[in-house]
Parts: sequence; structure tokens; C-alpha cells
Amino acid sequence: MKKTLLALAAVSAITAFPAIVHAEDANPLSFNVSVTTDYRYRGISQTRLQPALQGGADYAFPNGFYVGTWMSTIKWIKDFGGSADVEWDIYGGYKGEIQKDFTYDVGVLTYQYVNNKLNPSANTTEIYGALTFGMFTAKYSHSVTNLFGFPDSKNSGYLDLNATIDAGSGFSVVPHVGYQKVSGIASDFSYTDYSVTVSKDAAGFTWSGALVGTSTKTINGVKAYASPANGKDLGRASLVLAVKKTF
Repeated sequence: MKKTLLALAAVSAITAFPAIVHAEDANPLSFNVSVTTDYRYRGISQTRLQPALQGGADYAFPNGFYVGTWMSTIKWIKDFGGSADVEWDIYGGYKGEIQKDFTYDVGVLTYQYVNNKLNPSANTTEIYGALTFGMFTAKYSHSVTNLFGFPDSKNSGYLDLNATIDAGSGFSVVPHVGYQKVSGIASDFSYTDYSVTVSKDAAGFTWSGALVGTSTKTINGVKAYASPANGKDLGRASLVLAVKKTF
């Protein structure tokens, strides 16, 4: 099996897409920049367990529609023989309210690795739907293309459950668990990821730390998501720190 199969492009809660600006906010356009000690997406490191620089922009329309884009430095494409240093995400969707404290969110998201030169291509498009009730959110993402370079992996799916807990004194705690199903011949690369993120706004920034891990399998004596650059397990449990500025 090609080594490109070992590098499913990853969210951990700490590097999840920036929250969309609500329609009632004074300025529907927002920007964000962040630095993280490791870009984890769905529990898997995209940066060989090393730091990443990230940033994005979001626009929320008054009628509930939104669009956005987000970028991050990465290492996994080159590690697997390709030619891309950046992940570029473009997304859009609609948010609505079913009743008080019960909302939904549907949309489409494409992950682009420009000129990545991997075969199959790492470029991936997913449709998603989420329900939020109070502090709890359940979201399902469904790939309408091959998934991050896995051959024959169209119709893969990712289900994640989160809770946002106000811990007082400006702290929030977000426990998360998700399951990535990889369809087709690479089904052995399916796994569960989990994290607990603690964050606090201070001095105009959001500071956060997350314990992140996965249940990735060992295949033929090698971890399924081992880096070809140094052999390290890209899904191993570790602490990830980040700081973000939104303006």
C-alpha cells in the first residue's frame, strides 16, 4: 500500500476552523491568525509533530449563509513525495435555528493542496451537517471525493461529538471524540480520535492547550499513521498549545 495512504489530513479541537461570525455581530467580516505547536486535524499531525502558522477569514450574511477560507502550513504532502507546503480550505454553508438553543449548520468544504502531485490527489471535498443543542454539538462530514489521497475512498465519513463547557473565570473546556471511517481498500486506516481542550481569552488573544490522541492501528508492525520522514506516530497522544488572534 502506498505510503501516501498513511497521511490522512487531520482536527483536533485546538486547530478547528475558526467560529463563524454570527449575523447579529456588528461586523460580519472577521479575520484570524494563530500559531500552534502542532497542527492536528482529526487527531493526526499535519506538520510532523512540529509547529504551524495558520490564518483565515469569514463572512456571515444576515440571512444565515456564510463563506470562509483558512490556510495552514503543513509537512505531510512533501513527506509523502508530493509538492505542497500549505493546506488551503474554502467553505460555505447555512446556519439556522430550530428553536431556542437548538441550531443547525449545513455546508460544503474543500481542502486544496495546490499542485500536490500525489496520485491519487490529496485534494478533498466534503459536505457536512451539524446540530447544536445548548453546549453539545454533533457533526457529520461526508467525502464526495477520495479522502486525502486514499484510493477508492469516496463516501468516507467523519462523525464528531463535542461539548463546550463554561468553567468560569473566562475558561472554557471542550471535550471531543470523533470517528474517521475510511471507505474502500484502505478501511484499516479508520480510527477514533479524542481530545480535551482548555482555552481562555486574555490580553486580546485566545490561549489554549489540548490533550490529543487517537486509536490508530498497527499494520504489519508499523503504526498506520507513521511519518515517512522520521517514523514517529503522527496520531500519538500529546499536548498541543496554541494562541489565536481574531479581529
